[in-house]
Amino acid sequence: MKYCNQCGEALSLKIPEDDNRERHVCGSCDSIHYLNPKIVTGCIPVWENKVLLCKRAIEPRHGYWTLPAGFMEMGETTAQAAMRETLEEANARVELQGLYALMNLPHVNQVYMIFRSQLIDLDYSPGIESLEVRLYEESEIPWDDLAFTTIRHTLQFYFEDQKRDDYRMRVGDIIREGDTYSFQPEQAE
Repeated sequence: MKYCNQCGEALSLKIPEDDNRERHVCGSCDSIHYLNPKIVTGCIPVWENKVLLCKRAIEPRHGYWTLPAGFMEMGETTAQAAMRETLEEANARVELQGLYALMNLPHVNQVYMIFRSQLIDLDYSPGIESLEVRLYEESEIPWDDLAFTTIRHTLQFYFEDQKRDDYRMRVGDIIREGDTYSFQPEQAE
């Protein structure tokens, strides 16, 4: 961020009074510009014991598989955004079954919120952001061709829980260490 969206003057990084971190501050009109993480929300669309995945038609990770998910828009809830993304990417309608995974990605300033969901019917097809959509059993998942670490961990957790028929909320952080990423569950204090 370089310029104030209130008056157009140049911004500087400084710690505002009564704050504890650097912010973009306008020296002319004193506006403080807060930058906050983006929320990515989506679904694990399920039919019987299979999960619907989308092959990405866009960057980043064009040609890799993912759960239908994307950035939340202004004026919508996380649940509305998850259902919208599933409809946009897979032309699939779902019934939500609850929030399943919340993963913080501090290295890219994102928070992922993934809902368990049931496909309403088998009327699905690639949306504009997908090359292909397909239902996969666990043994068929293209594990080496998944687009994002968050999707890998979410699917691993889901299939573990599916075997027990006991789905529990997963909360934690995806931590980047060099070229590797690990999931670190939230610790109770």
